[in-house]
Amino acid sequence: MVKPEPLKINKLIFQLTILFLSTILIGLISLSIGSININFLEIINVLLNNSENEQLNLIIYKIRLPRVIYAIFIGGGLSIAGAVFQAILMNPLAEPYILGISSGGTFGAVLSFLVGLSFFGTQIFAFTGAVLVMFLVFFLGKRYGDLEPNTLLLSGVMVGAFFSAAILLSIIFLNDSLRTAVYWMVGSLSFAQSENLIYIAVFTAIISFYLIIYSHKFNVLSLGDETAKSLGINANFLKKSTYFAASLLIGSLVSVSGIIGFVGLLVPHVCRMIWGVDNRIIVPTSFFIGAIYLTIADTIARTVILPSELPVGAITAIIGAPVFIYLLRTRFSLN
Repeated sequence: MVKPEPLKINKLIFQLTILFLSTILIGLISLSIGSININFLEIINVLLNNSENEQLNLIIYKIRLPRVIYAIFIGGGLSIAGAVFQAILMNPLAEPYILGISSGGTFGAVLSFLVGLSFFGTQIFAFTGAVLVMFLVFFLGKRYGDLEPNTLLLSGVMVGAFFSAAILLSIIFLNDSLRTAVYWMVGSLSFAQSENLIYIAVFTAIISFYLIIYSHKFNVLSLGDETAKSLGINANFLKKSTYFAASLLIGSLVSVSGIIGFVGLLVPHVCRMIWGVDNRIIVPTSFFIGAIYLTIADTIARTVILPSELPVGAITAIIGAPVFIYLLRTRFSLN
């Protein structure tokens, strides 16, 4: 592992400020695009409550703004969780889908479709499925009381494969809910309801802040558990606590959007390509790059075939796969 350079706080704050402003700008652009295009001045008037146009108020506040905020927090949450998984497991392929958490959440959602639950019931089932898989993979990934990265990763792959097969079997028994189940498997922000926005935003912000606080310790963890212990870091506790925090975050996000692939896998690699290997930089920047990525992808998904829309997970995969292959050919490494 290449030793990170000393962190320049002022430079990091400047970079995060630029990324924050870029996220806001992309969000405003997304608000302006749709079946009815809205210019920036009208958007600003609506957001400042200076507009008397009821139609624009409805479009912005009830339809587009909640979706943009969902894209920001879901994209950011998936990316920061992916960065943390890759750091604590020291594996560039680690991400929510490979660890099986997303598959567990999707199985819970499909199960709710089978029994005919409301969307709130689907959220409960999806979150419960993700949490159960989180604990299952955790216990399977332990060796001699410690969390073993390779065992955890392989356990996640196997558990994810099992639940993916269970999902396919369950879909056979669906009828009217089949299209919804397929969209859930690919990932779509059209499921997300504005009533749940505040909970997702607050929970994502809290967990993301918690993971960012620990980001400096991920650099030490890359030197090995024994070295980390000699430097006063409880490597086992660090792995367990951040694994559970990131997994709970993924569970909450999957419960409203389904599986959105390539965000948690791709974004941390893009950040390493730009900023290097220092997790103190990679973890917070991953949030903003992921937010921007998913906002752009969702804007494309809901406007490319108006008046219908595509699942955003299909767009992230179409964009993400070629980019990831490029990174694979050039600098596929954590160091």
